[in-house]
Amino acid sequence: MSSNWRISSFNGALLAAYFIPVWTIIAFTIMVSPIHGLYERPSVSIALYASDHLHLAKMATVRLAWLLALARITVVAFFAVFLAMAAFAPFRKSRGSGSDEALAVALCLGSVLSFASMMMASKVGEIEALRTHAAELLMLLGTAIVMLFETSPANCRGARHRGERAGERAIPSAALVRQ
Repeated sequence: MSSNWRISSFNGALLAAYFIPVWTIIAFTIMVSPIHGLYERPSVSIALYASDHLHLAKMATVRLAWLLALARITVVAFFAVFLAMAAFAPFRKSRGSGSDEALAVALCLGSVLSFASMMMASKVGEIEALRTHAAELLMLLGTAIVMLFETSPANCRGARHRGERAGERAIPSAALVRQ
């Protein structure tokens, strides 16, 4: 396996393997039949919150369903762009490939959507929907945290070589904590 795969890229590919088919099926179900698709398990918390707390009319509920489908398809599209850019070595090896940015946008939009859905599920008392959205949110946030704290292998090598040229040794993190 190539040494230029980062943990966040691999984790993002695994997330894309989950979110692309699942959220595409949910979005297409909503597109085919907006009300029926909105009241299925993956989106029932949003539907119940909209009907109970927002008192939306039928057409407004259909618009909400279409907006939800559009949001899910947008997240799927960014995951697909990330997967395409991460899969091809010339894109992955270049510095400004943009695959990290596509993953970051997908993680951000997906996290906002899952968090909002989780909060609505909590408000209306849908325990199964709450568990589903919480699991999705934890997967997305876990990848975002790994992506945030991970450094590029090329940057690590460059920093190591700069330190050796200057005659300095890198200070281990354990030594920094003791200071």
